[in-house]
Amino acid sequence: MSNGIYENKILILDFGSQYTQLIARRVREAQVYCEIHPFNLSIEKIKEFTPKGIIMSGGPADVFAKDAPLSDNRILGLGIPVLGICYGMQLMTQVLGGVVGRAETREYGNAMIKILDDSDLFHSFEKERDEKVWMSHGNRIDKVPEGFRAIASNPSSPVAAMADPRRRLFGVQFHPEVAHTPNGLKILNNFLFRICGCKPSWTMESFVKQTVKILQDKIGDERVVCGLSGGVDSTVTAVLLNRAIGDRLICIFVDNGLLRKNESSEVMDLFKDRYNMNINLVDAAELFLTRLKGVTDPEKKRKIIGHDFITIFEKKAKELGNIKFLAQGTLYPDVIESVSFKGPSATIKSHHNVGGLPEKMNMSLVEPLRELFKDEVRLLGRELGLPSELVLRQPFPGPGLAVRVLGEITKERLDILREADAIVIEEIRSAGLYEKVWQSFAVLLPVKTVGVMGDERTYENVIAVRVVDSLDAMTADWTRMPYDVLEKISNRIINSVRGVNRVVYDISSKPPSTIEWE
Repeated sequence: MSNGIYENKILILDFGSQYTQLIARRVREAQVYCEIHPFNLSIEKIKEFTPKGIIMSGGPADVFAKDAPLSDNRILGLGIPVLGICYGMQLMTQVLGGVVGRAETREYGNAMIKILDDSDLFHSFEKERDEKVWMSHGNRIDKVPEGFRAIASNPSSPVAAMADPRRRLFGVQFHPEVAHTPNGLKILNNFLFRICGCKPSWTMESFVKQTVKILQDKIGDERVVCGLSGGVDSTVTAVLLNRAIGDRLICIFVDNGLLRKNESSEVMDLFKDRYNMNINLVDAAELFLTRLKGVTDPEKKRKIIGHDFITIFEKKAKELGNIKFLAQGTLYPDVIESVSFKGPSATIKSHHNVGGLPEKMNMSLVEPLRELFKDEVRLLGRELGLPSELVLRQPFPGPGLAVRVLGEITKERLDILREADAIVIEEIRSAGLYEKVWQSFAVLLPVKTVGVMGDERTYENVIAVRVVDSLDAMTADWTRMPYDVLEKISNRIINSVRGVNRVVYDISSKPPSTIEWE
């Protein structure tokens, strides 16, 4: 749980809603610190956390079910403001003696509610006015608990929202955290600021000051080793640690030969020249290519790359002498996944960061970004003065171009892909689309096609271009790219990348496809 450095804190109890992380994002966007914890967090832990308010999330369960998730009833008697959302509201009703019933008409999707009362939750809302909200429920509140009153309703949900102002307990049957509830942020902000008395103190400036102090206290005079990939997370981790402990941070950058065009030199220039950081380059391209020779199975590729990366990293770290700490760019969604309502993820991709190193190397972990979402890491990067093109860099897979060269990996095939990929990125940047899409890249297919170039028959490679829109990579849709941009990409690749005579555009969404091809 939080180390107590934040005065304004909101606790979110997760009952399994698909929107729980979105609630947290909305609270953070209001510059209020929050944490997500399982619904059954003990009363002692809640008191220790000292939240200014508690939000009980929605969830897929039914309050009538035998195995319905139940939190400690005493939460509602702590004197701390509580907002129950959907399932959270129904549970609050049931626990406090109200009546939850089956809705005559289930509500899923857009709905209209009427504001009945000028409650603090609906402060500055116009009374008797209809408000558009997003519903997702099959039950309804038939009778509010003693001390409560209905503050919003519609024909299907006579109690679409309820309030007990004396005890500062509130419930809404809809989801204020989603974009489909246009004034949802206004409702959440009313809860945070009017009801809980929070102040907007969660900023990246304050985070840097507090985190630098924590890192200095934890690390003392010891040294820290950090694995760099060139991505946003590891870069921000390194720059933040460099600010805290200076040259006692030792970075290791393993060039596995699977990086994008000029990536190795760009990373070294950034860290050595701009930040004057202690960085060790390990050129392992030949080793990785040898180990990957003849391998075509995607999972085997991942396992070889992951194993060899750990071996090389471990060997280099040992050469540096006695180092007590290992830094990793773990983010908050990774932390949530391990303690969430649903438990740890059933499948974890091979080669996820540098998992397993602390046990092998007898080091203590330093994870300065473990409280941040991805968008907050980008904001932190800006606060630390990182260049915009790095802060806004699109995600890149851990195994690098190995999962974008379909089939066997050779130096020749990697070189073809690097050139094609660089053209894709250049043209998308030139069109002003790079920061508007989630990911854009080229894939080298394991097929050759017939073509005609310079009046001669050719039999060469195919490049697939992949551009997707997404919010979190859990789902993604193919981007409707302007034809003129696709035309420029295709012409440039075919005319300037030797070995390619055809370019295709991937119009598959996730699901059923994945973003990466392997």
